[in-house]
Amino acid sequence: MIHITQFVYVREGKEDIFHEFEARVLPLLERHGGKLLMRIRPGAADFIAGELDPPYEIHLVSFQDEAGLQAYGSDEERQKWLSMKEESVTSVIMVKG
Repeated sequence: MIHITQFVYVREGKEDIFHEFEARVLPLLERHGGKLLMRIRPGAADFIAGELDPPYEIHLVSFQDEAGLQAYGSDEERQKWLSMKEESVTSVIMVKG
């Protein structure tokens, strides 16, 4: 089992584009043995300390294996919508374990 945690930073004013991207690609997880375990949108008041700015969202996703993760990343349907991600997301910090 592989777990991916993503800290997603979204451009101000581009939240709707990001939401549309997520609506189109998150359902594709199951096709590749993936599951969305958590999708959290924390508020600034939820942060106690740290050097990084708070992310817009935090995702915890699991895949049965590396092959599933790779297949999701290269899924043709997902690839069609990546321009929406590029337009709306400034950066993503990904932790794989």
